[in-house]
Amino acid sequence: MRILVVEDDADLNRQLKQALEESGYVVDTASDGEEGHFLGDTEPYDCVVLDIGLPQMDGISVLQRWREDGRVMPVLILTARDRWSDKVSGIDAGADDYVTKPFHIEEILARVRALIRRAAGHASSELRCGPLTVDVKASKAVVDGVTLKLTSHEFRLLSYLIHHQSEVVSRTELTEHLYDQDFDRDSNTVEVFVGRLRKKIGHDLIETVRGLGYRMTDPASKEAKGSA
Repeated sequence: MRILVVEDDADLNRQLKQALEESGYVVDTASDGEEGHFLGDTEPYDCVVLDIGLPQMDGISVLQRWREDGRVMPVLILTARDRWSDKVSGIDAGADDYVTKPFHIEEILARVRALIRRAAGHASSELRCGPLTVDVKASKAVVDGVTLKLTSHEFRLLSYLIHHQSEVVSRTELTEHLYDQDFDRDSNTVEVFVGRLRKKIGHDLIETVRGLGYRMTDPASKEAKGSA
């Protein structure tokens, strides 16, 4: 999962980036509205943390332009505690949630998890596919009661696939959501990670859709539909 943080306070920007990365996300950052708008307009993000009081272009204008251009990624806005009008303006501009400053980093993490989950149509932080359970809050994956040992990249890939289970996800899409903007992306590495995951979770949960990409499905539900 890939997050964009747009915050002009250098210390807070750094704290948010570190906390999100420690929670398993890939994080890009911007320190002003123009840079933030450009990144959100040209890169695919699963969620954006957007401060309202930004130089160059304020956060409300950034958000309005994204929505006018059809950008639908979840956006969490950060507002000053005494500016209730910011909350109203942000929601009206297309924000999905807001947090008032000062805040606890844990609250940001919880709201980001919830926004990503809801955007994919999930109600719980525990996502299931057949014998596999992925707890996105604890960054843990379990198959048939056994906790898996996964690298950070393997967990990111698994998390993205299970968030979008039953959907065909291309190698390019996976690559774009696994690495930040500065990474030298190579979609061939996705095949390597998929191969490793299959050995750990079972080969039948991740289906290769020839010429299109991958799809995570519960083989038991496919069999049930086939026999219906």
